[in-house]
Amino acid sequence: MYKYIISICLLVCTIQVVAQETTVNKVDKTKDSIVYKSPYGIRLGIDISKPIKAAVDGEYNSGLEIVADYRISKRLYLATEIGFENETTKEDYTNSTAKGSYIRLGFNYNAYENWLDMNNEIFMGFRYGFSVFEQTLNSFTPNISNTYFPGNQATNINSSENLNTHWTEFMFGVKVETFKNFFIGASISYKVLINTKEPDDFKTLYSPGFNRIFESGTGFGFNYTISYLIPFKKK
Repeated sequence: MYKYIISICLLVCTIQVVAQETTVNKVDKTKDSIVYKSPYGIRLGIDISKPIKAAVDGEYNSGLEIVADYRISKRLYLATEIGFENETTKEDYTNSTAKGSYIRLGFNYNAYENWLDMNNEIFMGFRYGFSVFEQTLNSFTPNISNTYFPGNQATNINSSENLNTHWTEFMFGVKVETFKNFFIGASISYKVLINTKEPDDFKTLYSPGFNRIFESGTGFGFNYTISYLIPFKKK
């Protein structure tokens, strides 16, 4: 009799253990099957470094840049920047002002592997840039080395319109989601000049979107952005 009772108890215990293991396995599988979907949509923002630069830099008169990107895959984003700049370049013998608008088109590749539902970026990017602007030679002083007959400063000399510049640039930057769908970002870029249309009797010293033009035909840029994502879907 005792043998039967002991056998029945062992059978019940075995069934309970198997049932518990089955329940645990089902829970684990349920947890493993949870998929975190990322938002896809258009992100719009503004470069806040330009108004700051205008406030502290006496040569930078004004500037505004709107930034946008659209996610097309897990890591790839189409990206663009559209802006306007007005900058006065002061050198030893010349004073000139360039003002106009520009656009940059390209893509960003996110190299950062996000955890769970994070949506941050460490990206590399490429842009093609194009600007249309006018340049005014405000004044110049002839470079005469004879100190006994110094050159006289001339003003309101010349204004050239319909100038343009083409360039490419390589970017590296970060974007961090600080609140839901709200991002803060920063990036640096290395620019390579393709072509610029020069005035008839003066050299282009500054191009909106490209910044200062040096003899090497290269330059650097920086931006600091705040932006908001308008999600269309998740996948």
